[in-house]
Amino acid sequence: MTWVGQRVARKEDLPLVTGTGLYVPDLKLTGTLEVAFVRSPHAHARITALDTAEALQAEGVVCVLTGPEIRGKVRPMVLDQEAAPPGLETAEPEIHPATIEILADGEVRHVGQAVAAVVADSRYRAEDAAELVRVDYEELPAAIDPQKRDNPIVFENVPGNVQARYRIRVGDADAALAGAAHRLALNVRSQRVTAAPMETRGVLASTVGEETNVWSSTQIPWWVRNAIAGSLGIPQRLVRVQIPHMGGGFGLKVNVYPEEVLITYLSRLLQRPVRWVEDRVEHLIASGHARDQLHHVEAAFEDDGRITAVRDRFVLDSGVACPYPLSSAYNVASHFRSMYAIPHFAIDGECVLTHKMFNLPYRGAGRPEAAFVMDRVMNAVAQELGLDPADVIRRNLIPDEAQPYSMRMPYRDGHEVVYDARGFPAAFERLLELIGYEEHRRSPRPGRGIGLGTYVEGTGVGPFESGQLQLDSEGRVVVYSGCAPHGQGLETTMSQVVADAFGLTPEAVVFKAGDTALMPFGAGTFASRSVVTAGAAIIESSNRLLNRIKAIAGELMEMAPEDLEVGEGMVRARGVPTRGVSLKEVFRASSPGPGARLPAGMDAGTTETFYWVPPTVTWGFGVVGAVVQVDPETGVVKVEKLVMLHDCGRVINPLIVEGQVEGGLLQGVGATLYEEVVYDAAGQPRATTFLDYLLPTSAEVPEIVQESLEGAPSERNPLGVKGVGESGPIAPPAAIANAIIDALRPLNVQLNELPLTPPKVLAAIEQARA
Repeated sequence: MTWVGQRVARKEDLPLVTGTGLYVPDLKLTGTLEVAFVRSPHAHARITALDTAEALQAEGVVCVLTGPEIRGKVRPMVLDQEAAPPGLETAEPEIHPATIEILADGEVRHVGQAVAAVVADSRYRAEDAAELVRVDYEELPAAIDPQKRDNPIVFENVPGNVQARYRIRVGDADAALAGAAHRLALNVRSQRVTAAPMETRGVLASTVGEETNVWSSTQIPWWVRNAIAGSLGIPQRLVRVQIPHMGGGFGLKVNVYPEEVLITYLSRLLQRPVRWVEDRVEHLIASGHARDQLHHVEAAFEDDGRITAVRDRFVLDSGVACPYPLSSAYNVASHFRSMYAIPHFAIDGECVLTHKMFNLPYRGAGRPEAAFVMDRVMNAVAQELGLDPADVIRRNLIPDEAQPYSMRMPYRDGHEVVYDARGFPAAFERLLELIGYEEHRRSPRPGRGIGLGTYVEGTGVGPFESGQLQLDSEGRVVVYSGCAPHGQGLETTMSQVVADAFGLTPEAVVFKAGDTALMPFGAGTFASRSVVTAGAAIIESSNRLLNRIKAIAGELMEMAPEDLEVGEGMVRARGVPTRGVSLKEVFRASSPGPGARLPAGMDAGTTETFYWVPPTVTWGFGVVGAVVQVDPETGVVKVEKLVMLHDCGRVINPLIVEGQVEGGLLQGVGATLYEEVVYDAAGQPRATTFLDYLLPTSAEVPEIVQESLEGAPSERNPLGVKGVGESGPIAPPAAIANAIIDALRPLNVQLNELPLTPPKVLAAIEQARA
């Protein structure tokens, strides 16, 4: 039986659904101390006095640390996770890394920045003692609006607060706009949001002698290890980072946070286990935010709606740092033109520092922002010309005969953006069929609208990922991976891949990941990359291990390796199933002892490791349709149905893909209608609980219809797969916004600022009526 392509139930779910999973708060170590942080109430201020004496006398308190006390002992973190690679020179990138103190030392730069850490024998006592720490501040002017050029400087090494910038020129957009038959201009905004995973951040560190074990809710354990070692000035070999069960990340946990460094330092200082678990208020003010882009976009187009040029200028609000300016900002440029053949394109992007929390990649990472702008432009062109939006999209889609299609610009890995998938027009027509588009246009219902959105998605970014396969003494195949699973179903999908290679069942494959002691190097799980990169590394390791197993078995059986086949725990002679040796015998033959027997020239062992370096990303695509019902008297929008067709190459497990897409679509609904991290003019966050930061619930889940398009397996990896984890949230904002506009078609409203809350919808209605 072939397991790849089957709807195999997830192997990893039993502990999660029975309550026996172990998350950071569940880990039990004798003598564990708990930490509470004193955090800044100001966006920008000078610390004039800091008194911890009363807190140190509180019951159960072991120590209190401040910024001045760790100065010279714990180095600040330099957030430089991304640098421009070779090949990106044409984008003229300019990136200034931001330096973040582990604890504020003399100055605070955003509400929620940690000022002091209180360590006690319980979290309750630590919280009580934290209230006894006395901090005096002198408030300073704060940079809040990134559009202002006279803001206070956030970091002296970042002139004008412009942390990163780039520019792309394809063709001559200026000339095309100047000579256009028609042109329009829009201001389009994607709001500031946060990922809000079910599990907040948490870290536990335990030290024995010089060696520290760290358990962190992170998507990048190897990067966390390296950052901790760098900040503490110790060898990486003294730090082991593991991820226990993790309740979601969505990109928010693709960052090294100061708390991970400090908790490790405290454990080494006190020689005790030390833990911190973030509460939800901390999460909303001191964990990464995302999106927050304002675009000024212009388009040139012909009488039939064909777009000849697009020019865009946008600013991303970095907060005090955007550690991934290529992921968060440059991704906008490389995905901006979506599935459309637009010959002239110009874009200028800036990441501007303000006195707010970090801006990090969140599921989609620049793609939802780009898709929202591009498909709002498409819909606005249709409105301007009085055309059907579907016809405008049709006329701009890249035809199959033009594939593979070069966008004539580099991706963020420095390689040229070349789409490697056909089927854009066919997928779009299938979407219209599934959503009942033509029937709706013929017989519209009051308040009901249908909107359309498209996207492309570069997935599986490098620079590499690791995979190691081992045949153990029980004859089991054990897989070690550099990825960091936290809900993607990777244990199941990787087991399916390996099961096919070795003729086993997925249950017979052991999968281990997310532990820096297992592999020398790993990158982690983010950017829709795990199955693409780790999967490729694992399949290559599988092939090498199979060759090794056959060679050893051939020595035992006195047969040529090419005459053997592996399956069901045995190595058998091809065509003679009664003749064979077990995998246990193969292991013994490769181990020290009297049974050792290896082919001449072969080294001992039954382990193979491979690091897959992708040539560049794979390109998937998708189309989304939304059906909404709008109440014009209240502005309330109900999403009744979402239809999505997506190309993710070869599908390993349809059940897991469907789950990924459904969850992503609902996050897209939340970003469109409900969610926003709001700061006031003084830099105070106004959404500090889920009473103010609104998330969609099960009551808001619409009918969902999805189809996977498997007509174009990728040629850029041996599995033929493309990433799918981030696809769900990309196009719903554009599709839902366009559906609301369609529902209010007689009014010809414009909706270009997310989220589309009832007050905004009502304001657009009233403006149109006026």
